[in-house]
Amino acid sequence: SQYSAVDTNPLSVYIMQPIWNKIIKIVPLWIAPNLLTFSGFVMVLFNYFLISFYDWDYTASGTSPGLVPTWVWLFSAFTTFCAYALDSIDGKHARRTQSSSPLGELFDHGLDSWATSIFVLSFFSVCSRDNGRTGVSVYTMYIYLSIVLFNFMCSHWEKYNTGVLFLPWGYDISQVVLIAAYLLTGTVGVEVWQKPLLFGYYITDVLVILLIGFSLFLSFPQTLYNIHRAHLKKTLKNDSLYEGLLPLVSPLLLFVLLTVWVVLSPSNILAKQPRLFLWMVGVAFSNVICKVIICQMSSTRPELFHWFLFPLVLVVYAAISGLLGCMEEAVLGVFTALVTAAHVHYGVCVGRQLSEHLNIYIFSLKKRAQE
Repeated sequence: SQYSAVDTNPLSVYIMQPIWNKIIKIVPLWIAPNLLTFSGFVMVLFNYFLISFYDWDYTASGTSPGLVPTWVWLFSAFTTFCAYALDSIDGKHARRTQSSSPLGELFDHGLDSWATSIFVLSFFSVCSRDNGRTGVSVYTMYIYLSIVLFNFMCSHWEKYNTGVLFLPWGYDISQVVLIAAYLLTGTVGVEVWQKPLLFGYYITDVLVILLIGFSLFLSFPQTLYNIHRAHLKKTLKNDSLYEGLLPLVSPLLLFVLLTVWVVLSPSNILAKQPRLFLWMVGVAFSNVICKVIICQMSSTRPELFHWFLFPLVLVVYAAISGLLGCMEEAVLGVFTALVTAAHVHYGVCVGRQLSEHLNIYIFSLKKRAQE
């Protein structure tokens, strides 16, 4: 199916696009678009692991500001901008080199579905977790991450039903806010997040309120409106309500199971291992969404229950029933490692199958020799 995306965000249209159009001219024509996409993702990952190294449990900014060196925040601003730029020019570069393909589309959106959570998890280090005086509680972090992922899911659910990807306004805004936040932290220090900004509210409170406002009152209604409009124009991909709602079943069940674990965990797993738990949430979500993206691209029906849900049910049951006892953290560690390995394996397999099927290389513009 022909890829179509619509971008109506003034920030994107009037400010960012002209910048990308200048940057794209520097990119040599022999470079494969997927290489740009992948480089951006690697930068996001590298940045995340760098911050994790200095701040594993999200306390560095709150308890002893200065544990994370200033250069790390400035480097974060740099890598975030580069990743944002690479993610914005890969499609333009594909059209420029006449190498647009379903593989590129899947590669782009698949990595985005994972990067989305990593951006959020890196940002939490800036505001630090609640220490009684300042910071954000780990539960707020979980809700915040869930809302961002919910938004991402909505735009792809909408594309599944309408065939058009309406680029969410939140994307460009969030990237610019992230870069500004890192620059601010690097230049002023993390203390800026620990002083009330307005009426006793902290910057982090304002950002959370903005995020929830944006999602519930702008993004989500827009998604429903676009689907409704397609329904009136009779351009919907799926006739039945059941078919239309099918892609939402697994992500929502995933969210319910994870929330049950967070709320009922005997050892308070989220407070004990926030970085591990939230990473696992992001990876599991990304895998579920990748399946939806593939179904939407190939016009096939997603399965009702994603396979991740079955082991997750067992783990959650064993945890909340007290079966795991003091093993809960260890089991989370093993489960997180398995989910991550399964996701990477899935990505590699799908990439290889598509590259063979379409007779193209993933990271090179050379054509494969015909067998």
